[in-house]
Amino acid sequence: MLRAKPKKTKIEKHHIEDFIGRAYMSFCVLLLIVIIISMVYFVASKGISTFTSGDVKVSEFLFGTKWSPEADTPSYGAFPFIAGSFLVTLIAALIASPLSICAALFMTEIVPGWGKKLLQPVIELLSGIPSVVYGFVGLSVIVPFLRNTFPGQGIGVAAGALVLSVMILPTITSVAADALASLPQNLKESSFALGATRWQTIARVILPTTFPAIMTGVVLGMARAFGEALAVQMVIGNAPFVPRSLFESASTLTSVITLSMGNTTMGSPQNNALWSMALVLMLMTFVFVLLVRMLERRNKI
Repeated sequence: MLRAKPKKTKIEKHHIEDFIGRAYMSFCVLLLIVIIISMVYFVASKGISTFTSGDVKVSEFLFGTKWSPEADTPSYGAFPFIAGSFLVTLIAALIASPLSICAALFMTEIVPGWGKKLLQPVIELLSGIPSVVYGFVGLSVIVPFLRNTFPGQGIGVAAGALVLSVMILPTITSVAADALASLPQNLKESSFALGATRWQTIARVILPTTFPAIMTGVVLGMARAFGEALAVQMVIGNAPFVPRSLFESASTLTSVITLSMGNTTMGSPQNNALWSMALVLMLMTFVFVLLVRMLERRNKI
């Protein structure tokens, strides 16, 4: 006489579901790690080949000011592009940071009710606009304004920095607003109880306490600005020279890569030099991530 097979209990089903869930999560994490390591290895191997092949020296690449890969005697100095990337990013951060912090304070401390309802949709709208739209607006509005107001043709570092400052506003504002909203209420109440005004509380209690978190937003905004290509490419002029003023044409690492990569042969010295620029961009991304981690460690309220 055959016996009926015992049905699986709820505990056994729970263990099976737990095993499947852990296996799936482990697979996703492992796949992500493999993808990241593969990307780093691919970019690093391509970027380092510029120097291992003997075509270009590291010092010539990083500090050389002449970029002429198609000349009889090719030169692969990437310093103008590195300087342009850093200059545009720093100016954009200097413009956007005060505006973003003031917007976050307005939403969380001045008028947290209707102020947040007014600014939150605007910030979300700015973060969802494609880069090409920013570049087109900069080319149609900012460049003519600079051309009619300041010396030069309008395209240059100033135009690129202004476009980037608007692009990174949502990132810095969102992080700063979250940091201000997470501040314990008793800190502000203690300041008010000691007789401090609202502005004294903001200047001497709120901002110093949330400074690491706010700087995290600034660093994240700079990371986005440093890697932006299309919007800056449309307004900066793409000249392979170190700019001597804010109204001169310049170029960035991302813009020269996007403009030149499709016109080179894989394995050629120029193609390898472009991959070396991509390696510099990747290393700068790691630096920004490291800075964010360091700031997060200090962000203990």
